[in-house]
Amino acid sequence: MRKQQVTVVVAAVSTTLVAVAVGALIRRWKKRKEQELRQTRNMVKKFARECGTPVTKLWQVADDLVSNMKAYLDSSNESSTLNMIISNVASLPSGEEEGFFYGVNLQDTNLLILCARLGGKNKPISDLHREEISIPSNVLAGTSEELLDFVAMEIAKFVQAHPENEDGSFTKRKKLSFTLSYPLHKSLPFSGTTFQRKSSDDPVRQGLVKDLNRALKNHGMKMHVFALVDDSIGGLAGGRYYNRDSVAAITLGMTTNAAYVEPAEDVPSVLAQSPNSTELVISMEWGNFNSPHLPLTPFDVSLDAESSNPGNGIFEKLISGKYLGEIVRRVLLKMAQETALFGGNLPKKLMTPYILSTPDMAAMHQDTSEDREVVSEKLKEVFGINSCTPMAREVVAEVCDIVTERGARIAGAGIVGIVKKLGRIETRKSVVTVEGGLYEHYRIFRNYLHSSVWEMLGSDLSDNVIIEHSHGGSGTGALFLAAAQTQTPRGDI
Repeated sequence: MRKQQVTVVVAAVSTTLVAVAVGALIRRWKKRKEQELRQTRNMVKKFARECGTPVTKLWQVADDLVSNMKAYLDSSNESSTLNMIISNVASLPSGEEEGFFYGVNLQDTNLLILCARLGGKNKPISDLHREEISIPSNVLAGTSEELLDFVAMEIAKFVQAHPENEDGSFTKRKKLSFTLSYPLHKSLPFSGTTFQRKSSDDPVRQGLVKDLNRALKNHGMKMHVFALVDDSIGGLAGGRYYNRDSVAAITLGMTTNAAYVEPAEDVPSVLAQSPNSTELVISMEWGNFNSPHLPLTPFDVSLDAESSNPGNGIFEKLISGKYLGEIVRRVLLKMAQETALFGGNLPKKLMTPYILSTPDMAAMHQDTSEDREVVSEKLKEVFGINSCTPMAREVVAEVCDIVTERGARIAGAGIVGIVKKLGRIETRKSVVTVEGGLYEHYRIFRNYLHSSVWEMLGSDLSDNVIIEHSHGGSGTGALFLAAAQTQTPRGDI
């Protein structure tokens, strides 16, 4: 009996010790998880503070943009972070243009050719046709002459399939607008040089215009390319066709830019490309804008330092679709490393730069399901995270919201800055058209942009700035530019 009693006592003691040990482990585990949760929440709060965009800061950003615009126009870019291009577009549409017109848009390796019949103020647009053509890899790898011959050939085929008149003739010789949507493919062999955003009188750009016209002539086309311009200028032309109060156009997609109309009297004659115009069309290249008031975080600083253009494109890195997802990834990576947000093992794909696209980020952000099912699916699809806690999914959505709100509100401040530069906030209504997938498809981004403009201007003045989605989609602005230039007497460029 004694041995049995001893055995029972020993077993009881052992069981008690195990229970105590397990209980201690559970308490330590709970304590660690509570610490990790607090650390995660603190990181989110700190990041939100660093990204904060109160109205006072938005006005500081807007005022700095105005100062940079003035500095460029006053001193020819000696003290401005902007590199504004005063285009050689002779005029913008009046809305009264009538006739059949063609336009071309180039983005990456895709060539978009369009045509439509404009009926002026009394008739809607009709006979709209669009054809998107992928430039073959062998053409991209070839010479500049081969590329331009391919473009001219495709334009000729399109015109033959969609002629202005039934007999295939033109009422008059057409001017053809050619708009560029960035990014362009890095191997596009224009005049033997990678084509970059340059001034309208740049020799590379002018040489390309001449070569395009030569190629069109070789294919029997009675058309003349009058200029190559950023598609933001095309968006501005589309806005002006529908509304004379349209003063600016913004591109918010994978990249970003802004174009606006500046009274010619406010531009030194040495900078003006069109001395006879009463207004000048300017591509701002606003992605390069920088200001000490921009809410940069350590994540933005590291992204910039590791980018292909460190120190440049700061505004673009805060607001464009190319970078929003990458900022979110960097924040989540730090949390995963320091707080085990996704468990003890660090997901390898989370360390891959630019693996999180902005459309995937938007899908997670706009997930309204009770358990954030889309967030869970995207984390698995993009990062290989097979399971995560409800708290982790909420943190992911919150980080997406912080990054989106900052980018959209700063873009809104940029819009207000442009209208302020024109002196129209308190005196006249101004229409600003916005184009690009970020604005069109990312509902929360769009809402934050609109609300920032309203907050900055208040109920008394907010009605003076009207933000509209662009008419007709990407590339359509080329048609309106062509219409305006065809009906404007002007010599060849």
